[in-house]
Amino acid sequence: MVVCRCCPGGVSRRSRVRRYPSDMSDAEWAVIEPALPAPAWQAGKGGRPAGRCRRDYVDAIRYLVKEGIQWRAMPADLPHWRTVYDVADGWQKSGATEAMHHELRRQCRIAAGREPEPTAAVIDSQSVKAAEEVCRASRGYDAGKKVNGRKRHIAVDTIGLLLTVLVTAAGVQDRDGARPLLWNLRKAFPKIKLAWADGAYAGKLVTWAKTKLKPKLTLQIVKRPDDLHTFQVLPRRWVVERTLAWITRHRRTIRDYERLTAHHETIVYWAMIITMSRRLARRSRPALALAPPHGLAQALPGG
Repeated sequence: MVVCRCCPGGVSRRSRVRRYPSDMSDAEWAVIEPALPAPAWQAGKGGRPAGRCRRDYVDAIRYLVKEGIQWRAMPADLPHWRTVYDVADGWQKSGATEAMHHELRRQCRIAAGREPEPTAAVIDSQSVKAAEEVCRASRGYDAGKKVNGRKRHIAVDTIGLLLTVLVTAAGVQDRDGARPLLWNLRKAFPKIKLAWADGAYAGKLVTWAKTKLKPKLTLQIVKRPDDLHTFQVLPRRWVVERTLAWITRHRRTIRDYERLTAHHETIVYWAMIITMSRRLARRSRPALALAPPHGLAQALPGG
């Protein structure tokens, strides 16, 4: 039984059975639960234990992100959609979602034999179509990709784990969207000294990163060869493109349904939380000793 801080006595009150692909296993919950903020009643801030275990709310948020449903289409065995929305919105506003994502990223880097904090990054952007809920003030038209919607600018470390994300209108040029992205990157990760980007970021942005960011950040452009007419994996650029593919495996991220850009950024963080928690759960799973079926050992050479 996984210890659960939100439940009296530390024993989870979760009553529903695991039935959806997005539901957490016990190993995943053991990874995510310590990264969640401490309940208010445990931190001495008053209140009382919630009516349901937080595992149910995390499963509901994961179902929304992975399956791409509407909030009101939340399955009946999960908490009511309004409560799930309030929980997700509260964690987003308090910074708990981003803090949980950062903690899981640290664990993934350590498990991969890396330092907890990165020293290099790769940046790129992706335009996605916007649903009718997205207001005109925060949407635009990307003439290059022919997409009417929004653009998410991301920075990842050298193994493809998300560092920060910024959502803008799709009409914002990559170089213009990269400035606030790099500001956020420098603020959150002062150890990063080098970042790679594609040719769309060449020009004044390289000089700006060296002169305006303190300590300075070297932006190295990885250009596509002019005579390249076939598919070729370009150094460093493939890392961030693979991360974008990881994100779009979650149906809620394929199209932007969020009225606020901050909510779409949170959805992207949750997509990576799902990816990293599954990776960590696989690593923590005890290795099973595989033995040949009964009667087969005698048939094998030397059996």
